[in-house]
Amino acid sequence: MHKVQLKTGVAAVMSTLLMGSAYAAAPAVDAVAGAAAAPADVAGEAVSAVIVTGTRASGMKVENSASPIQVLDASALQRTGQPDLIQALAQNLPSFTAQAFGGDTANLTLSARLRGLSPNDTLVLINGKRRHGTANLAVLGGPYQGGAAADLNYIPVAAIDHIEVLQDGAAAQYGSDAIAGVINIILKSNNHGGTATATGGGYVDGGGRTGDGAFNVGMEPFQDAYLSITGESKYHGYSDRGGLDPRVVNPANMAAYPGMFQQPGYPHVNHISGDAQYHLNVLAANFGYDFAPGSQLYAIATYGHKEARAYENYRLPSRLPLIYPTGFSPKETLKQDDFALTAGIKGTLAGWNMDLSSTYGKDTSKIGVADSGNVSLFKDTGSTPTNFRAGAFIASQLTTTLEASNEFAIGWAKPLTVATGLEHRIDKYEIEAGDAASRYKEGSQSYPGFSLTDAGSHRRTNQAAYIDFAGNPVADLTLDLAARYEHFSDFGNAKVGKFTTRYDFTPAFALRGTFSNGFRAPTLAEEYYSATNVSPTSAFVQLAPNSAGAKLVGVDGLKPEHSTNFSLGMVLNPTSNLAITLDAYQITIRDRIVGSGALYGSGGALNSPAVVAAIKANGNVLDSTVSQTGINIFSNAVNTRSRGLEFVATLAESYGTAGKVDWSLAANYNKVEVVKINQAPKQLLPQTLLDQTAISDLETASPKLRLNLGALWKIGNWTVNLREAIYGPSSNYGSEDGSVYHKNEISTTAITDLEVGYKINKDWSLAVGANNLFNKYPDGINPLLLADQRAAGDNAAVTVLPSFSPFGINGGYYYVRANYKF
Repeated sequence: MHKVQLKTGVAAVMSTLLMGSAYAAAPAVDAVAGAAAAPADVAGEAVSAVIVTGTRASGMKVENSASPIQVLDASALQRTGQPDLIQALAQNLPSFTAQAFGGDTANLTLSARLRGLSPNDTLVLINGKRRHGTANLAVLGGPYQGGAAADLNYIPVAAIDHIEVLQDGAAAQYGSDAIAGVINIILKSNNHGGTATATGGGYVDGGGRTGDGAFNVGMEPFQDAYLSITGESKYHGYSDRGGLDPRVVNPANMAAYPGMFQQPGYPHVNHISGDAQYHLNVLAANFGYDFAPGSQLYAIATYGHKEARAYENYRLPSRLPLIYPTGFSPKETLKQDDFALTAGIKGTLAGWNMDLSSTYGKDTSKIGVADSGNVSLFKDTGSTPTNFRAGAFIASQLTTTLEASNEFAIGWAKPLTVATGLEHRIDKYEIEAGDAASRYKEGSQSYPGFSLTDAGSHRRTNQAAYIDFAGNPVADLTLDLAARYEHFSDFGNAKVGKFTTRYDFTPAFALRGTFSNGFRAPTLAEEYYSATNVSPTSAFVQLAPNSAGAKLVGVDGLKPEHSTNFSLGMVLNPTSNLAITLDAYQITIRDRIVGSGALYGSGGALNSPAVVAAIKANGNVLDSTVSQTGINIFSNAVNTRSRGLEFVATLAESYGTAGKVDWSLAANYNKVEVVKINQAPKQLLPQTLLDQTAISDLETASPKLRLNLGALWKIGNWTVNLREAIYGPSSNYGSEDGSVYHKNEISTTAITDLEVGYKINKDWSLAVGANNLFNKYPDGINPLLLADQRAAGDNAAVTVLPSFSPFGINGGYYYVRANYKF
């Protein structure tokens, strides 16, 4: 173990306090590393990669990992054709599903999930440091409901060296949120050279026009230092995949409001079912300075600004005829600033590798409403603004960690690694009220401003300590035991542990397995978010679980989720160019935090007086013209069990003058079951907290089977990347008023992605490609549900394609990309 002689005086004191070991960027791998290969893109021969995720032992290679780790390098991410990190991960990892469409503000901040669990159950790290979550909570129903995890799109793809995805419970190692796994994004640490990339594309059937420019440049600001700077600017345009709004073809409305015919594109005037428009600018910097042998100062900074807007439901001319005689389409707007800074120092002290760092992250989302109006304000005063400031969400996190590790020779085949650490974290969440006009009576059309009772600032502190022992008692046996203790200011204590083992029977065959328990504290957004969600025909209040109104419907706050994880797998390396892994897993979550179904106060097939009382107690004023009112609420409603299999196989073959082909096959089978419903409040009778829709969002909205087949062919200056993604069936239930539920089904679908690239010279390369080459769409919404919605004159009938589709609702995307390397 290399030791550093510490200086005396002030320098010695500072070194003692600040010594830490930053996560060094592992060597770049060309999309795949050993037995734990990236499933969809294999480039070149498999190259062993040193990993830093899921283990505290130094020098661990991915093929020797006792936990299932998949490694994706920058080229694998780029070849997806999507200048979008969420989509790039989703195309490469079968167990990672990206959101294609979100309701209300969730359409402005899309999220993703691992192994069919909540987005909040996957922990995101940047160079091993915890990343803060978004302030923009996904509120409306669907498989991503409640998501407030880190927004991956504020990490530019051009800044990434590689990504390590641990698909295993790791709360004992990393703390809260690591129930489904960990995504550790390792940034580039180049001190010279760089790249520039320009990408343009759009959907075959119109919309979604995208332009993206990115650069990365490495420099040596002074001796023994590196500074890698990345910038990205991206534009994405609207798309529209909606059907006819039954209100605008209703004979009575057509006779009463002839101005509708003057709306551009009539009768296709409701554009809510499609992508939002946004501009995103992101900067990232990764810095390191080796100020002494084995010692380094380091820092990571990211900043991003997004401006986005999304169509909401069309309003008939009757709403504000003097201002909008032909009707109007309100738009939700977002101005979001996301900032993070990590600073730390590494080194050794008395033979121990030390790491002291602090990370601060903050996300501010200012919500607005454009091209709208407040009907009651206009009636009462004779005027109304058309643009509103609806309020803001603000989320921040400050995490400080001190970590130490050392190796001890105790007579085992390899030294015993002992790692320990302390962590202190402060989380804050705030809702700012909207301007007076946005919250007057029922508020601005499409998105009422946050009321004074919605607004508030909330804080949580957390202290944690962990210890981890890893070693090889005999040459072929790996053991890893971790334990963690955490104390939350609002939930008390949590104790979790993890045991991991692997035995290599031969160099070509090994078995591995883990057993762990975990936990996830509810996000502050899940605890305290409160707002009113409206459409032209309905108004539903999102009640904060710890509010006075929540108690009236039998919900009294939230408590942490607790999980138990098992996995058992095998690793096969029968030849030097063939790697196979197979891992089976089970994840049981108790007191899982989920969103309720639609709980009606009026207008439903079943209505509950307690819902009406809860709305009144919350101080909400609802639009008197809507036909349905009710509430939604988060609660610890269910216990769930996820069982699945992960399979990855990679084969690198050379065909002489015909070039080289890297073949890959990866599959995920995942079945989620609700094994127990914990809460059935009597106050809600005759309704239940979870309806068929809410249950199906948990169990069947993600496909049980996902299969990726990949082939990367390199010949001369040409590269051809072909990927076939097969999505198994998925489904959910929908209802017009809670009386009859209809099943929406998406059948098994194969999506083909193709990219052809050409290297012009050592500096320039070009590529053209297509995601969803053959322009496939998911099966449509159940015709019986659409018939019910149209008969009721419900604008929801505009949604003719299921928003839970794992491959989106926009069809094929074609693109061209130019790369410059210097």
